[in-house]
Amino acid sequence: MLFGRVKPLDAILATAEKKSLHRSLGAFQLTMLGIGAVIGTGIFVLTAEAAQKAGPGMMLSFVIAGVVCAVAALCYAEMAAMVPVSGSAYTYSYAVMGELLAWMVGWALILEYAVAAGAVSVGWSGYVVGLLENVLHIDIPDLLVRGPYDGGVINLPAMMIAGLVTWLLVIGTRESASVNAVLVVIKVTALTLFIALAVPVMKMENFEPFAPLGFAGIGAAAASIFFAYVGFDAVSTAAEETKNPQRNMPIGLIGSLAVCTIFYLLVAAGVIGSVGAQPILGANGEGLAPGSVALAQQCGAMGDQAVVCSKEALAWTLREIGWPQIGNLIGLAAGLALPSVILMMMFGQTRIFFVMSRDGLLPEAFSKIHPKYNTPHVITMITGVAVALFAAFFPVGKLADISNSGTLFAFAAVSFAVLVLRRKDPDRRRPFRTPLIWLTAPISILGCAYLFYNLSWETIRLFLIWAAIGLVVYFTYSRSRSHVGRGSVELHEQDADVPPSSVPPIS
Repeated sequence: MLFGRVKPLDAILATAEKKSLHRSLGAFQLTMLGIGAVIGTGIFVLTAEAAQKAGPGMMLSFVIAGVVCAVAALCYAEMAAMVPVSGSAYTYSYAVMGELLAWMVGWALILEYAVAAGAVSVGWSGYVVGLLENVLHIDIPDLLVRGPYDGGVINLPAMMIAGLVTWLLVIGTRESASVNAVLVVIKVTALTLFIALAVPVMKMENFEPFAPLGFAGIGAAAASIFFAYVGFDAVSTAAEETKNPQRNMPIGLIGSLAVCTIFYLLVAAGVIGSVGAQPILGANGEGLAPGSVALAQQCGAMGDQAVVCSKEALAWTLREIGWPQIGNLIGLAAGLALPSVILMMMFGQTRIFFVMSRDGLLPEAFSKIHPKYNTPHVITMITGVAVALFAAFFPVGKLADISNSGTLFAFAAVSFAVLVLRRKDPDRRRPFRTPLIWLTAPISILGCAYLFYNLSWETIRLFLIWAAIGLVVYFTYSRSRSHVGRGSVELHEQDADVPPSSVPPIS
C-alpha cells in the first residue's frame, strides 16, 4: 500500500515532451541563477537567531547547512531532469513512491511555504520598524510590532504586509523576471556593502569562545540557518534548459552553494568580529531560546544592546560601528526586497494546494478560479489569513524552524525517490545522473535527518502533529476521492507551476 497508486510517469513525461525547452544554459549561467535564488531573506533575518544558538560557531553552522544542501541538490537534479514538469517534490513523489507518500510530501510543502511566508513577513517588519525608528525617529511601541513570544502583543506591520501580498495575489499581480533581477541585485549589493564595512573592523577576541554552547548549539544553528540556503532547487529544475547537464549541473549547483557559503561566512564574520555575537545565557548558564519570553526580558533589561536581541541584525551592526546611514540603507534594501519573497512563497503555497485539489486529494473549491482575475482566489485568501496569523503572533526563528521541518522532509523524500527509481527503473533515460548515487543520496537523507533532529523539540512536535492531521485528512477524505484511485488520471502539467522550481527565492 505504501508504494501504491503511482501517477503514471510515462504519461507525465509524454506531456513534458510537448513543451521541450531550448538548451541554452551553461555552468556560469546556472551558478548565477543559483546565487540569485539562494541569497536572500535568511541571512538578513536569521543571523541573530544563529548567534543566540551557536555564538561565533554559527560560521561552522553555515558550512554544515551548505553541505547538506549540496548533496540534496545533486539528488534533486536527477529527478528534475528526468521528470521535467513543474519541478515539484510532490509531483516527483507521486510518480515514484505513490500517493500516500506524495500526499505527505505535499502536506509538508504546504507547511513549508505558508510558514516561510510568515517568517519573511516578520523579518520585513523588523527591518521596516527599525528604519522608521532611526530615520523618522518614531518610537513605535513593542506591543504593536512584536508577537507575545517576543515581549509584545501583536506584530501589526507583519500582518499588514501579509494582507497586502494576499490582495496582490488575488488580483493576479506577479512580479516579472526583470523586477526579480533588480531585487536580487539590491540584496546582493546590500550584503556586499555590509561585508566591505564590517569585515575590516573585526577584532579576533570577539571570536572567543568560539562555541559557547558546544557542538549541540552549532547543530541547532545549522538547522535554523538551513532557511538561508533554500532556493538551490531553482538550479536543479533547470536541467531541461542546460547544455551538457551531466557536466554543468554539478558545477552550477556546487558552485552557487560554494559562493553563497563564502558570502554567508563573510557576513557572519563581519557581525561576530565587529560587535560580538555571544549568546545571552540564563541564570544557570544555559542558552536562552531565541524568540522566547525569557530572552525578550533579558534583552529588555540590557536595552537591546546585543546583536542577538536585534530584529534587524545587519542594519543594527552597521549603526553600532559608526555607519548609521548605511545601516538605514540596508534596512531600506530589506524593506524593498522582502515583499517579493513573501509573494513568491504564497504563490507557491497556493499552487501546491491547487494541484493537490486538481488531483482530487483536496476539495475542488480550492481550485476554483476567480471569473475576473483568473486566480485561485479561494485558497489564496485562506492562505493569506493563515500567513497573517503566523506573522502576527510568532517570532521569525520559530517560523523559520517550522518551515525547515517541512523542507527537510520533502528533500529527504526526493533523495529516497531517486534511489527507489534507480532500482525500479534503471534503464530509464536520465539527462543528469547524480554522481555516486549510493553514497550521495544516503548522505543527503542522513544530513536532512540530522538537521531535522537538531530543530527544537517544540518544532518537531508541531511537525508531527501536522503530519498526523495530514494522515487523518488523507484517510478520511482524500483517499476515497483521489482521481488516481478512481482510475482517472488527468494531466495538466502545462500550467502546474508549483514549487519549489517556480518559487526559488525563499531563503
